[in-house]
Amino acid sequence: MPSIELPDLPSDLLGVALRTIVVYGFLVVALRLAGKREMGQLSVLDLVLILVIANSVQNAMVGDNVSVWGGIVAVIALILTDRALILLRSRSPTFERWFEGEPTMLVRDGKILDEAMRREGVDRHELEQALREHGYLDVSDIRLAVLEVDGTISVIGGNGEEGTTAPIGRRNRRKSAI
Repeated sequence: MPSIELPDLPSDLLGVALRTIVVYGFLVVALRLAGKREMGQLSVLDLVLILVIANSVQNAMVGDNVSVWGGIVAVIALILTDRALILLRSRSPTFERWFEGEPTMLVRDGKILDEAMRREGVDRHELEQALREHGYLDVSDIRLAVLEVDGTISVIGGNGEEGTTAPIGRRNRRKSAI
């Protein structure tokens, strides 16, 4: 597979900065499309994936420039791009909604919302585990269970008492963003 080369730039350090920004942007979009559950709790597989991705994209960012300056420019480009996206997210509700997503109701009035569960990749076992972590043994005791944007499940019991949030475990789940 042929590699995609960027046009010659006046400075190799400028090329490092540009490649770094492109890789960062791609990773942000790819991880966002992976869905909110992916960020809820890291498993060993998640950690290995992150390490392999980091190693894979390092060469794409700095190219042949393995100098200290190349590394410094890559770090500066990452930090500035991250800060710019945070600023954009804080000033644009649409951009924030895209980045953060929206909570998804999984249980309403003791009934599991199967379509939402399927769309979010949450299986019944994971939901029941989260309910037990909140102190509930039966879904019929739940007024509301919500998959939050950070991957945790919030639970409100039938008596209106709110449980604590609990991260859900990582299992076979691959989905696109809502």
